[in-house]
Amino acid sequence: MENKGVLTKVLAVAGAILVWFPILAPILLTAVLFIQRQVFRFDYLMPAELGLFAFGGGILLLVAAFRAHSHWKLIAWGLGIAVVMIIGAQALAEITGLADGSVGIGGWQWMLVIGGLVAYILAIVAVGIGGILLLRDLFKPHQLSPLTR
Repeated sequence: MENKGVLTKVLAVAGAILVWFPILAPILLTAVLFIQRQVFRFDYLMPAELGLFAFGGGILLLVAAFRAHSHWKLIAWGLGIAVVMIIGAQALAEITGLADGSVGIGGWQWMLVIGGLVAYILAIVAVGIGGILLLRDLFKPHQLSPLTR
C-alpha cells in the first residue's frame, strides 16, 4: 500500500532540499562572487564539507521512498555509494600521505582521491535525482479512471 500522505511529502521535500544543498551551494556562491568581484573561485571540496546535509537529506528521502514505495532503490544505492566513496577518498588521502602534506598535490595519489570525490558527488546527484523523481510521483495529480468520470 502506497503512503502518499502529508508526512511522506514533507520528508521528501525536506530531503530533496538537503541533498541538493551541497551540490548547488558552491555553484551559487561561485556565481555570486563572479558577479560581484569578477573573480572565479570554485570550491570543489564544498560538497564533501557539507556532506552531513546530503546524508541527512538522503536518509529523509529514503524513508519517504520506502513509505511511498517509489524510487527507493535509486536513493538507497546512491546513498550507499556516496558513503563508501567519501570514506574511501578520505582513507586514500590518509594512506597516500595527501592528508598530512607529505605528498604534494598532483601525482597519481591526488588523481585517485579526486576520483573518489567525483564519484561521491555523482552519487549524491543520483540521490538528488531520485528525490526529484519521488517528488514528481508524490505530487502527481490522481488520474481518474473512465468509470469514475
